[in-house]
Amino acid sequence: MASKPWNEWSTTLSHLTLGVVSLHAAVSTAQCTNGHLMCAGCFIHLLADARLKEEQATCPNCRCEISKSLCCRNLAVEKAVSELPSECGFCLRQFPRSLLERHQKEECQDRVTQCKYKRIGCPWHGPFHELTVHEAACAHPTKTGNELMEILDEMDQSHRKEMQLYNSIFSLLSFEKIGYTEVQFRPYRTDDFITRLYYETPRFTVLNQTWVLKARVNDSERNPNLSCKRTLSFQLLLKSKVTAPLECSFLLLKGPYDDVKISPVIYHFVFTNESNETDYVPLPIVDSVECNKLLAAKNINLRLFLFQIQK
Repeated sequence: MASKPWNEWSTTLSHLTLGVVSLHAAVSTAQCTNGHLMCAGCFIHLLADARLKEEQATCPNCRCEISKSLCCRNLAVEKAVSELPSECGFCLRQFPRSLLERHQKEECQDRVTQCKYKRIGCPWHGPFHELTVHEAACAHPTKTGNELMEILDEMDQSHRKEMQLYNSIFSLLSFEKIGYTEVQFRPYRTDDFITRLYYETPRFTVLNQTWVLKARVNDSERNPNLSCKRTLSFQLLLKSKVTAPLECSFLLLKGPYDDVKISPVIYHFVFTNESNETDYVPLPIVDSVECNKLLAAKNINLRLFLFQIQK
């Protein structure tokens, strides 16, 4: 069977990479009390949809109630599915699903690869079977020292941007006043004529002040259950009265027992009695799949870090 044309393949590279990473997760199943099966991704999506609509999640086949406690895995089906043929997204050949991940990562001649001179700036990436020909003709090893220095300077600038966040976190850890707490967002709906879903935490105390966190789905979209792309944004509110401006840095991370993927982003705000709530800022969840993991739960559990900036 002919492999996929390179220009067509490259447009779907990110999707194929995601497929390799989540291959084993896709094999997992959930089974309702009547024996109907759902893949893990669809199961989480159904639970998230039900939370957004404030309904009980039901099996799409028999409409019996489903939840993480009511459903179980079917190991026999998962074993059978792992042996079913599945198509490699690169070479289009078929393999048992249990062998596909290894094939796509290590054996496929059409799998994505990069030039060994990437370390000195070569941007080439392409199918593995073209790698030897490319590296033999790659121009980067013959570039002059000055040309390579320009390339390396650009790469250093990109690397410095990536490290800036981590350096900022390390700097915050040296502050005198640091506080953190586990927070639990509970779902509510507005009393407006057009109701909207939002999340809010109970009041909590950090750094001797009282706070509340609010969150909303898709920036208060009326029917987020109709959208496949889902995001969360949050707002930090100071409920105490302060005698002087309170300048803080803060970030939200996943709780200690969750597996949701959240990238750390630091936000800053100066709280006063007149300006006691931040704007809504994005919760940096990796993608909609991870967002559904949060929305599928009865409550959203995260960890808040607060750093008070001393003048």
